[in-house]
Parts: sequence; C-alpha cells; structure tokens
Amino acid sequence: MYYFDSKKTFSSYEFGKQLFRLISEEKRREQPLIFLCIGSDRATGDSLGPIIGYKLKKRRYSSFLVYGTLDQPVHAKNLEDILQEIHREYISPYIVAIDASLGKASHIGFFTLGQGTLKPGAGVGKELPDVGNLFITGIVNLSGLFEHTLLQTTRLQVVMTLADNICSGIFYCIAKLEQPQAAYQLGQTVL
Repeated sequence: MYYFDSKKTFSSYEFGKQLFRLISEEKRREQPLIFLCIGSDRATGDSLGPIIGYKLKKRRYSSFLVYGTLDQPVHAKNLEDILQEIHREYISPYIVAIDASLGKASHIGFFTLGQGTLKPGAGVGKELPDVGNLFITGIVNLSGLFEHTLLQTTRLQVVMTLADNICSGIFYCIAKLEQPQAAYQLGQTVL
C-alpha cells in the first residue's frame, strides 16, 4: 500500500503516477474502468467518496464510469445492489473502490492507494462485501472508540483537501491513459 500526504505539494502528482502504473499493468484494454465512490453525505467524515464521485462525474470523461455521487451515493444499504448492477451491465469491470477511512492521528489527511479489494465499513464495524481491483482511501479521522461520532464530527476541510488531491491525481492518471489512445486515433506514434 502507498501513502500520500495531502499537505505535501506533489502528493497528487505522485499518486497519479502510481495509479497510472497500477492500472496500466493490471487492466486489460477491453475492461471498463469504474470508479466506485463509497460513502454517505449524511456524515462529514463519510462524504469523501460521494464528493470525489461528484467531482469525477462533472468532468464527463468517456474513458471511465462513476458510481457514487452526492446525488446518488453508494453506501451500506445499496452497495450489494450496485455491485450486482455493475456486474450485470459490464463484463469483467476493473473497479477502483474509493472510501473514507479512520487511522492514527499522525495519518489524518493522508490518502492511500493499494492493490486488491477494499473492505468498506470495516472501520465502523459494518459487514459489507469486499470490492475493487484497486482501492483508494482517505484517512479523515482517528480510529478507536466512537467511530460513528468521529465520522459525524470530522472537519470538512480535511475531507475537501483529500478529495481535491485524489481527484487531481485521478485526472492526471486518466489524461495519461487516454494519451496513447488519442494519438493512435489520430494516426500518430506515441513514444
């Protein structure tokens, strides 16, 4: 797993480069790329996923799909239905799962990137299905006692800074992923 500090100047760029590398190595060309942004806008600390989904959806890229926005969040009550819908609609989708997480005080404001599945809701004791080929988490508050209260009292500034950094890195990654395809369509050679 890779950690990135949202307070560092080039963290979005480093994250975007690593995300590009992992997707390029793992995703097959025919697999649809889906960003599954998990969370709810009813608790500040849990709103990271829907805020990122909202920002990604506004860009209207055709090279990826977004599930989970402020308008249509993906959360504990509908996650299984959304996963069934995705697998019904798309053959072997490549899913990047995004969610808020809790961690050590020194890691608040960090975001992570990892290979494999994400276990949504684990920080607050929920039993939800594992999801994703890759995962991105943003550490929004402390883990420990009273996790639900901590998610309710998380500072919006922390969540927005994480969302901005993660989205910047994703947009960098997508631009790099689309570059060879665009040049190929134009009949150019990409080095």
